[in-house]
Formats: sequence, C-alpha cells, structure tokens
Amino acid sequence: MTQDNAYHYQVIRRAIDEIDRAEEPLSLETLAARMNMSPAHFQRVFTAWAGVSPKRYQQYLALDHARTLLRDRFTTLKTSGAVGLSGPGRLHDLFLTWEAMSPGIYASGGAGLTIRWGLFDSPFGPAIVMATERGICGLGFTAETGEAATRDDLMSRWPKARFLEDAGALRPLATAALGGGGGEVPLALIGAPFQIKVWEALLTIPSGQVTTYSEIARAIGHPTAVRAVGTAVGRNPVSWLIPCHRALRKSGGLGGYHWGLPVKRALLAREAAEAELAPAPGSA
Repeated sequence: MTQDNAYHYQVIRRAIDEIDRAEEPLSLETLAARMNMSPAHFQRVFTAWAGVSPKRYQQYLALDHARTLLRDRFTTLKTSGAVGLSGPGRLHDLFLTWEAMSPGIYASGGAGLTIRWGLFDSPFGPAIVMATERGICGLGFTAETGEAATRDDLMSRWPKARFLEDAGALRPLATAALGGGGGEVPLALIGAPFQIKVWEALLTIPSGQVTTYSEIARAIGHPTAVRAVGTAVGRNPVSWLIPCHRALRKSGGLGGYHWGLPVKRALLAREAAEAELAPAPGSA
C-alpha cells in the first residue's frame, strides 16, 4: 500500500463532488482548476487511479449510470452455492475463500472471539479491517463516515467479542485484500443464516456486472423477501470483498450504501473502467 493510493482517491473524491454539482460535463481544464492542479498533472493522477480519462470516467459517474449498468451488465444469479471465486474481473485478481461461523457465535454476539483490527490505506480512502484467526470478518471505508464511527459500527455487530488494535499482525492480510498484489484472502463471515445466504449470493456477481435486490431474493429461494434482502445487503460487514455495491434497485437507482453513496459510485465506476480495459476472452 502506498500513500499515493490514498492521495489519488482523495483527488477522485473531490472530483466526484464537482461532477455531481455540475449541470453538464466538465472539461479537463475546468476540473483540473477546481482541484488546484495543472490539466496535465490532474490527468496523470486521475488516470493512474481510474485507468481511464476524466472525460470517460464522468460517463461512468453520470446519475443514470446505474440504469446503463442494469441494461448492459446485468447478471442473472444461477446459484448462491459458490464456496469462493477467482477470475480476471476481480479488482486485484483475488482468490476469496470463505467460511460461515456457526449461528451460535452470531447469536452470542461473538462471545469468546478475539478480533484484531487496524486502519489501512485503500484505493477508496482509509479502511478499517477486522479479522479473527480464520480470516477477515469486517471491512469498512471511513472517507464518508469517519474512522471512529466506522470502527464502532463494525464492533457493534459482535458486542461481546474481544477487540485488539493490531495493524502489524493484520498487515499481510489487509495488503492482499486492499490491493497489494492479490493472493488468497480468507473471509470469516459472522451473521444470521439469512444474511449469510445473501452475502453468499453477492459473492457470485462478477466484477463489472450488477444485479438487483429482487434477483438476489429469487436466487436464495425467497422471492418475496426483497426488503429483507436489502437490509442484509446493507449489513454486509466485509465491504468490497463481498460486493454489495453491485446490488442495485430494479428501478435503476443505486440504492443505499452503508459507507456512503460516493464510495459506491466510485467502486462501480472503477470496475466499469477495468471491465472496459480488460482484454476480450480468447485474445492474445
């Protein structure tokens, strides 16, 4: 992880604010001036983070982009029974493995568990990572909600667990998860059985694609439980790795995002850019 990674996101975050406030697309020169940068420097910083030009990225951040994603990149969830996934569309070529903790551990509020945590840089601003001895159990972004609120939110999910701040011990795991070159990332999912089913379904959505809350409800065998699915999506404790940002409203709206809609839009926009830049299957 580098400080540049966090710095680039802060530039992107400010640019997103400017794009949102604008009534029409902004030129490179206008955006650069509002970032207090030269156009050439702004273009380099922006492209280093997003992989595409500011002009192209504005198209991904357009308010109707969610509808475009649903039209062009909608995926039907065939099954929620995956036990992990690996593919070229993952942001960092991660190989995720997961296991669900027993329902009793969730019901007991995490009693008997030791959970270590630390604050780390990520491509989307600072992130708090939490892990048991089995793997990452919590990941939340702080750019919109703040460090203390994000930490307290995650800790409140398992109020009887023992929490230790130990960034040093977590660093290899956090680096693999947040963009340090990939590798296997184990997840320890702690939730109610219904939540686990929803999170399991989210793991099957490929990077660069999206689905709807109603599609997830059908995939887990509860087609009328759309509202409950939305709640479970919002309670996903492992942001980004379990890609709840890829769940949209059937109407084409973004829906909510626990760590702030600007982060969700940046996640979706970056994945769309990476999908566009990826070589076609079978190409050399």
